[in-house]
Amino acid sequence: MTNYRAIHWRSAASSPQLDKNIKHWIKPWISPPEAEESYSPSFLPPMRQFRVDKGVLFHWKTGFIWILSKFFGRLIYKKTNVIWDLTLIKSVEKSLKLLVMRGFLTTASRCWHIPDWQNNTLQNYLQRSRRRANLTQKVLTAFSSPASKVKTETILAYCPFSSFNYFIRAFFFTVIISSLVSGCGPTNQSERAHFIEPPKMQQTLAASGLKINHEEASWPKEEWWHNYKNSELNHLIAKALEDNQNLKKAFDTLQEADASVRVAGAKLLPSLQSDYWGRQSRNPIRGVVASYNPTQGGLEKTAFFLTPFVMTWELDFWGKNRAALEAAIGAATAQAAEFEQTRLLLTTSVARAYVRGFAYSKQLEITNELVSVRKELLSLAETRYQTGLDTADGIQIARSDFESAIRREATVRAALTIQQDALARMIGEGPDTTRGVFIKQKGLVLSVPKIPKHLPIELLAHRPDLAAALSRTEAAAERIHLAKTLFLPSIDLSIASGIEASVTTSSMSLLSSRLFTPGANGFSVVPGFHLPIFQAGRLTGALEIQRAEYDQAVNSYNETLLQSAQQVADSLANLKRASTEYQAQSNLVQAANNQLELAQTRLRDGLKDRREILQEQIDLLESKFIQKTLDGDRMVASVDLYQALGGGYSDGPNPLKPRPAPESDPLTPVVDKIQSITGG
Repeated sequence: MTNYRAIHWRSAASSPQLDKNIKHWIKPWISPPEAEESYSPSFLPPMRQFRVDKGVLFHWKTGFIWILSKFFGRLIYKKTNVIWDLTLIKSVEKSLKLLVMRGFLTTASRCWHIPDWQNNTLQNYLQRSRRRANLTQKVLTAFSSPASKVKTETILAYCPFSSFNYFIRAFFFTVIISSLVSGCGPTNQSERAHFIEPPKMQQTLAASGLKINHEEASWPKEEWWHNYKNSELNHLIAKALEDNQNLKKAFDTLQEADASVRVAGAKLLPSLQSDYWGRQSRNPIRGVVASYNPTQGGLEKTAFFLTPFVMTWELDFWGKNRAALEAAIGAATAQAAEFEQTRLLLTTSVARAYVRGFAYSKQLEITNELVSVRKELLSLAETRYQTGLDTADGIQIARSDFESAIRREATVRAALTIQQDALARMIGEGPDTTRGVFIKQKGLVLSVPKIPKHLPIELLAHRPDLAAALSRTEAAAERIHLAKTLFLPSIDLSIASGIEASVTTSSMSLLSSRLFTPGANGFSVVPGFHLPIFQAGRLTGALEIQRAEYDQAVNSYNETLLQSAQQVADSLANLKRASTEYQAQSNLVQAANNQLELAQTRLRDGLKDRREILQEQIDLLESKFIQKTLDGDRMVASVDLYQALGGGYSDGPNPLKPRPAPESDPLTPVVDKIQSITGG
């Protein structure tokens, strides 16, 4: 039988027994029928056909490429079968095939040389290939659609495999791999998140009714709570700043962040270490060593290594370690701002609890007085009933009002206890510590912070949460730079120098004669060059993760900025409402007080009885109770405004400082090009 150098899979159009499914299965990966029939007989010898049952036989090299070509060719053919039928494209395709076939005939033959077909007959090759038939059939069936699966009986047309077909398959395989790799390229950099501008608040500030301070230093001071002129409040806040557990935990987290900066900074410098170790070993008598060298069986070996100088250093050409350090510094800066935010939340929480507790203590005094008046009214009702001046209905009404006053007193007392317990927890003590906080009551002076002129713009420098959000974006931008440097080559250097000695003996004392001798000295200098070529998308994935985290940080900063402006606006609105209501209620209290004085005058003149005086007194106490509630709301609104303005924090970044732009660095176009070529 004639020797054949290659095997070609081709549909036999003249065979009536060829299944339609096989035609449909073969069509996508070969040329169209018109192009197939246009081949010149001078290039392709006549085909020889024969039948092979239960299998498709191929050589593993060409078959591997053929399977991939078949699989990807079907995908491409389904998308381009309409364009393929155009006459112009057919003509161009025929011409290119003829030109490429003539130009690359010899080169392609050498590139795809298959030794198994040179010295053996086709029959011997088929016999050796039958072992792969079942596996091949399963692979082809998996790649085929259910309607076009290969039958167990397939017609194979064998002819000498031209070098042109080798080249076409190799070229097609290369194009497919290049397309897949280019699909791992960089994403559109215009999709990065953007910083928003500070929101406008001119109308909000004008509607607040507060005067805008045009001085430079118009922001709250660090110890803003001293403006309330209450020594007890000052003592509680100082105790909380010293013993609060959450603040201590935040400080420990800050210490951890500072330590991380030192760890990241250490990578910029070379590291030095010393290695000292010894080894005592014994070869088994019947072991592997003794089987090859019987004289070594049972021998003991003593070795000692002393390397006092080992230096390793990674040269930071692309700023990778510097970016890691800057990212750690950004994280530490954000943590420092978070610590200040925790401190601000603690001081404002203590102030709120004290203000509300102070208001509850005043209300408790009023409810106690109300209970006394209601009790007196109940006593008068009972006396009038016993003397026959009134019915029993008056007793029931007076008793109902008395029980309501007792219930209100219990409610206010519980609310006061809750505020005392909250103060105790925040200052790091037990509940008994604050039970007598409001016994020696001292007045609170309302303090309203000044409204800065450039409020929206300078919030960044005076809001710790906003400064922390910006620091996190800076750290995320540096981590993007670090991820980009992983695409570039890196160089490291390792230098070691020391002495070592070993001796085949069980006595370690013999090492001294060999260890500390000139012949035991040794050193090594190992420069390393590392270049990532293809990482299966790992580097690209890591870079996209950092970019996503940066986008999240920027969006979080934008949300914090809007939330800061909202908190300022809400605090101004609440302060205006509470102040207006408090003023109106104060006028109502004054009117009730005047009404009580008039009633007392008429009582002295005999125009009023005791019950009407007590009722006027109850109305006055009810007005005072509401007044104390509004006074507490007014104080709390002022504390909220202090918090919204940063509570005296002034260590934030400059508002005019440029925002991070991680995609504008010179590494971006280089890394994008590498991604397009290698896929990362």
